[in-house]
Amino acid sequence: MIKYIKTLPGCSNIEHKESVASLPPFPRMKVKIKKEIVTMGQPDVNPAEKVGKYVEPKDWDSFINASDVVLIDTRNDYEVGIGTFKGAINPKTKSFSEFPKWWEENKDKFQNKKIAMFCTGGIRCEKSTNYLLGKGVKEVHHLKGGILKYLEEIPEERSSWEGDCFVFDARVSVRHALTEGPHQLCYACRHPILPKDQNHSKYEHGVSCHQCFDKTSDYDKSRFRERQKQIKLARDRGEKHMVGYDGN
Repeated sequence: MIKYIKTLPGCSNIEHKESVASLPPFPRMKVKIKKEIVTMGQPDVNPAEKVGKYVEPKDWDSFINASDVVLIDTRNDYEVGIGTFKGAINPKTKSFSEFPKWWEENKDKFQNKKIAMFCTGGIRCEKSTNYLLGKGVKEVHHLKGGILKYLEEIPEERSSWEGDCFVFDARVSVRHALTEGPHQLCYACRHPILPKDQNHSKYEHGVSCHQCFDKTSDYDKSRFRERQKQIKLARDRGEKHMVGYDGN
């Protein structure tokens, strides 16, 4: 497949990442045509025009430890919650479209500093670095290949990464060498939880966890229970439900 993709116009130098999983990490193949891969909501942002300076994983730790560098995690709060680089600033965004507002409210704190940003695979930073350059920030850098490439290449004993990295598939999280992490997914709010969180009084598989129990209505919970019922019925028949693997 990769060999074929590289024959397509503009794809000869495409970069891809490989890792393994104990179960199929995606329930089915989906191809979507979208205006934006990761929605930022900024029409003037154009990563094809210019982006920040790439920092290779092997050089990342020495670079971000410099006194004139500010390190910003561009991911959302639930991703940052299970792991990030030591000393990184968490913008506490619920979605990437909130990042520009956060920057405008906090930019004065970072005067005369080099900005270093990172995200899961490097795609989000293509936009965030272009956005900052468009706002007149002179020194903008980002981790080449994102956290995943860093965890693939940098040994744990030499790493400044703390915790696990959230991934958007059935593995939920990965660790150094891209081995699978301990997290599972709450299939109500899609946020990561640890196995011990299933013992919480507010946890019900596919219906709620301690993070979302008070944020969903009784109607929502009844819909989620019906979904889980249909998944179980499909499984009992030896079939796959349309939502695929649900972690149970």
